[in-house]
Amino acid sequence: MNFPFYIAKRYAISFSKNSSINIITGIASLGIIASAMALFVVLSVFSGLRDFSLSFTSASDPDLKMEAKSGKSFYISKQEESQLKNSKFIAKFSKVVEERVLFYYNNKEHVAYIKGVDSSFFKLNAFSTRLYVGDWIETESNQAVVGSEISRKLSLGIFDFNNALEVYSPKPGKGTIDNPAEAFNLLTLQPVGIYNINEEIDNKYVFCNIDLAQRFLQYKKNQVTSIEFERAANISDEEVIFELNKIFKNKGLFKTRMQLNDALYKMLNTENIAVYLIFTLVIIIALFNLIGALIMIILDKKSNLKTLFNIGTPIKNLRAIFLYQGALLTIIGGTIGTSLGILIVYIQQKHEIIMITPTLAYPVIFELKNVLIVLVTIFTLGLLASWIASSRVSKKLF
Repeated sequence: MNFPFYIAKRYAISFSKNSSINIITGIASLGIIASAMALFVVLSVFSGLRDFSLSFTSASDPDLKMEAKSGKSFYISKQEESQLKNSKFIAKFSKVVEERVLFYYNNKEHVAYIKGVDSSFFKLNAFSTRLYVGDWIETESNQAVVGSEISRKLSLGIFDFNNALEVYSPKPGKGTIDNPAEAFNLLTLQPVGIYNINEEIDNKYVFCNIDLAQRFLQYKKNQVTSIEFERAANISDEEVIFELNKIFKNKGLFKTRMQLNDALYKMLNTENIAVYLIFTLVIIIALFNLIGALIMIILDKKSNLKTLFNIGTPIKNLRAIFLYQGALLTIIGGTIGTSLGILIVYIQQKHEIIMITPTLAYPVIFELKNVLIVLVTIFTLGLLASWIASSRVSKKLF
C-alpha cells in the first residue's frame, strides 16, 4: 500500500487525543456534507423549474417554425405541400396565418394577434389541452378560442350570442382614405373556448380557422404567414432544416423552439449559472474549515512527522499524507452529502412534501449531470484546499 495514503487513512478514521481538533474536523466534514447536499438539491430544483417553465412553450410553440425571409407572407404550392407530407423527416405540419389586429367586444378593445390555424394544428401541439373552459374551434365555422388575459380585459365570455367579438384590420393598398369605415376589414367571431398557458401567451393570441383568417386579411388560399413543424422521431433540427431548404428552395426563415424562446432560455441558463456560482462560493467558504482542520492536525502530529522526517521520509511524502487525508474527507463528505440530496429529491418527487399550491408540488428533477457537477465541484475544490493545507509541511516546521 502507498505509505502516505496508509498514514492518511489512519488519520482520517481515527480520533485525535486533542478533542478540539476532533470538533474542528467534524465541523469541516459536516460543512462539506451540507454544502454538497444543498448544491445538489438546488440544481435539481432549478432543473424542475426549467422543465416546468419550458412545458408552457411546448404547448404553444412547435419544434420548428418557418417564416417568410422577406415580407409577412409566402406561398406554398401543392407540390411543396405534397413533399412535406411524404418527407420522412417531418411527423406533422400545420399552416398558419397570423396578424396583429384590433379586437372589439362590448365597448372594450384590445390589440393582439389573430392566428388562423388548420385542422392539423390540433394534432401538432398540446394547445387544446390547455383549455380550461369551452371547446376547441370547429372547421368551417366563425368560432374562436381566446386567451384568459384577453378574456379578462374584454370581459368576454363564451357562447354569448348577443355580443360578437369584432376584429378590425387595415385594408392593404395605397392612396388616400375618403371614408374611414372602409379603411378596415371587419370579421366577427364567436368565442367558444378560453385557454390558459401563461400571462404572455394568454394576452397575445386569438385562434380561428385559417380560411376565415385568409379571407379576412385578403390572402389567397395558398398564402400563409408561417408553417409549424413537428420533427419525426430521432431527427435533429439541423436535418429537418436541411430537408426544408431543399423543398422550399431556401426561401424560408427557420426558427427552432429554442430560438422562438431565446430570451426565456437565456434567462433560465443565466439563473442556473448564477445559483451554481453562489453555492460554489458557499462550498469554498465551507472548505476553509477543512484547511483549518488539516493545519491543526499537522501541528498536532508535528512530533510524529519529525520522527518520519528524521528516518528519511521525503517532505513530499509527508505533504502527500495530508493531501490524501483532505481528499478522503472531501470524497466521503461529498458522497454522503450528494446521497442525502438524492434522497431529498426522491422523497419530493415521490411524496410531494413541499407544495406551491394545494394541487401543484414544487418541481424537482433528478438528473445524472447534476450529480456529476456536484461531485466534480466538491472534489476539485476539496483537493485544492487539501493542497493548500499540506503545503504547510516543510523543513521549517521541524
